[in-house]
Amino acid sequence: MANSTSSYLWRKKTLEMVLSETEAEQFKLKKTLTAIDLIALGIGAIIGTGIFVLTGVAAAEKAGPGIVLSFVVAGLACALAAISYAELASMFPIAGSTYNYAFVGMGEFLAWVIGWDLILEYVFALPAISLGWSGYFTNLLGSIGINIPAWAANSAWQAPGGLINLPAIGILLAVAILNYIGVRETATINNIGVAFKVFVVLFFIFTAVWYVKPANWSPFLPYGWAGVFHGAAIIFFAYIGFDAVSTAAEETKNPGRDMPIGILGSLGISTVLYMAVSAILTGVVSYTQLNDPAPVAKALNLIGLNWARGLVSLGAITGITTVLLVMFYGSTRIIFAMSRDGLLPPAFSKVHPKFRTPTLAIYLIGIATMLVAGFLPIGMIAELVNIGTMLAFILTSIATIVLRYTQPDLPRKFRAPGMPWTGILAILFVLVLMISLPWETWVRLIVWFVIGLFIYFGYGRHNSILAKQQTQH
Repeated sequence: MANSTSSYLWRKKTLEMVLSETEAEQFKLKKTLTAIDLIALGIGAIIGTGIFVLTGVAAAEKAGPGIVLSFVVAGLACALAAISYAELASMFPIAGSTYNYAFVGMGEFLAWVIGWDLILEYVFALPAISLGWSGYFTNLLGSIGINIPAWAANSAWQAPGGLINLPAIGILLAVAILNYIGVRETATINNIGVAFKVFVVLFFIFTAVWYVKPANWSPFLPYGWAGVFHGAAIIFFAYIGFDAVSTAAEETKNPGRDMPIGILGSLGISTVLYMAVSAILTGVVSYTQLNDPAPVAKALNLIGLNWARGLVSLGAITGITTVLLVMFYGSTRIIFAMSRDGLLPPAFSKVHPKFRTPTLAIYLIGIATMLVAGFLPIGMIAELVNIGTMLAFILTSIATIVLRYTQPDLPRKFRAPGMPWTGILAILFVLVLMISLPWETWVRLIVWFVIGLFIYFGYGRHNSILAKQQTQH
């Protein structure tokens, strides 16, 4: 029995199997993305909720002006993990991101674990982000005299007098339609949105820098170094987008060259912008005044630049929209990849004959996220999404190290420098941040994985493509 169990838990896909899957006509996705598209895809996912929402909360409650160092710590942890992502994405130009890397490096069971974890990361992030979008959108309409009725702007669980959050449902529906039409169209909309929100971020930097008062940076570490790490654990949510770039490998024209550029380029640009905004934000206003869902707009108001609030709010809406676009895209590709391997029902890997997009996966994600965003409360969702992302980063780093030793001859168009030490450092950095999260978050993660284990042992292991191949032989 033990041998039988181990045989299916650790069965692996080969590189040849991975590459042949991408050529099968019934699963074929359209290759349209370039390095510039990938950088924009990454920035589209990264710059949004973190810079426009979480920066103020993390500064006020956790790190003070030391939030700049929190971004350095979180960015460094992500950079170390990103190096592993870049190597693996250049080796395996296939949808599914870490899920497929784990399938080749560590076997089917751990691939299921990481795939289920990625579904947690993307699908639970979408409703939370859409509620942030809804808040900014409602406020922007209110500023020009258009007031959405209270019953239509929140559910009863989200605010008193609420019934349904129509703006949150509306933006998720629009994002679902864009993903349904095709990746090229999604990328074009994303590129335009990224250009605008980077303009707004630069506008804030060059407008507000003249109002910086160095006295606001004192004390620089009011909560000590523990506050810096607690702040990093919260704003880690701001970085979760760069790994979504790796889910686009199968739809990239030259993945071996372009995936590392897209992953590392988007992460580097975003980190520099984050540090600049957080330094200026805590320099123009005392960190004690930044506990606000729209800290950038509030800071502009407090220094007398109320005329700029509308532009920043519009930038925030655009920024959060592009995050939703990329997160939605990534979630459907994970489900598509798991279905193609037989671990989820085959209907989820059927692609539209014209648009070449995974239709049923898009329906599933769209309906589930709209129901959650429209009616349910989203409490502590950032921590839950963060812990799922951190686990994905750890498993990606482990997979890179394992493949270096078990399959050293595989072609690597990009080699992560300093292996295995960069991988080990990534694991240690991310573990420190995971420990900084509340114990309740760990409990929720365990519950999610118990559900996943029932699905794997009840369905996935019996219907796996590898299981069927073993039966035939």
